[in-house]
Amino acid sequence: MSERHPIIAITGSSGAGTTTVSRTFENIFRREGVKSAIVEGDSFHRYDRQEMKKRLIQAEKEGNNHFSHFGSENNLFGDIENLFRNYSQKGTGRARKYLHNAEEAEPFKQEPGTFTPWEDLPEGTDILFYEGLHGAVVTPEHNIAQYPDLRVGVVPVINLEWIQKLWRDQHKRGYSTEAVTDTILRRMPDYVHYIVPQFAHTHVNFQRVPMVDTSNPFIARDIPSADESMVVIRFANPKGIDFQYLLSMINDSWMSRANTIVVPGGKMEIAMQLIFTPFVWRMMDRRKRALGG
Repeated sequence: MSERHPIIAITGSSGAGTTTVSRTFENIFRREGVKSAIVEGDSFHRYDRQEMKKRLIQAEKEGNNHFSHFGSENNLFGDIENLFRNYSQKGTGRARKYLHNAEEAEPFKQEPGTFTPWEDLPEGTDILFYEGLHGAVVTPEHNIAQYPDLRVGVVPVINLEWIQKLWRDQHKRGYSTEAVTDTILRRMPDYVHYIVPQFAHTHVNFQRVPMVDTSNPFIARDIPSADESMVVIRFANPKGIDFQYLLSMINDSWMSRANTIVVPGGKMEIAMQLIFTPFVWRMMDRRKRALGG
């Protein structure tokens, strides 16, 4: 953690909804005049799309049916750790982009599924913002979780997470239901060993719970809407959280435990604004004092 160069990490599985959280933080940064360096976790995959396909085929030939983007062998954990360490110490680091589709790739004149070259982060940023799969990973070799000043987990109930992934990969990436299902099954061991343990290291977790039947996610025609959901927000350390204020500002919310508030799904973004804006204020105030301002 760093007072001079704070880091926020949003972590969650593919299809979990981390993009929604990122959009909320971008709005906070813009409103509060915070200059952020934004890093996407997919850019730390070890292989581009074509190379990953080749290695997946080879892994299956060798009897490895659990070769996935979630595990350590296919991600640059050391590079994420180095980025977080360098930024926390000096406000510097190197990053790149992963180009998911033709729209993202066109400005770079590259093929979808490739990486842009590594580049230095912009100079003079106030905060590093990471959104991806592994922002709070701890392994025997790497401790990424020790660096972010704020770690946020996005964890829908598992069937909803699958529905969101199925819908995104089918409608935005052109994959068949069978292909997405195979990916989900192949990733499960790495999901259990690398994704789930991170949520024991987060400061705040958001878990969306649908209020409609999602018992068979593989035949769902659409994603349950926000108004068809509730969001469970759990604070690892509730000290300093003004729950009475949150309850008064968010209609139809309640506390299910001493460190947990439940809000309607349609109020998730306003809840994030109310919760995280003070976090950003405090980070920027500490940074200003540390820099002697």
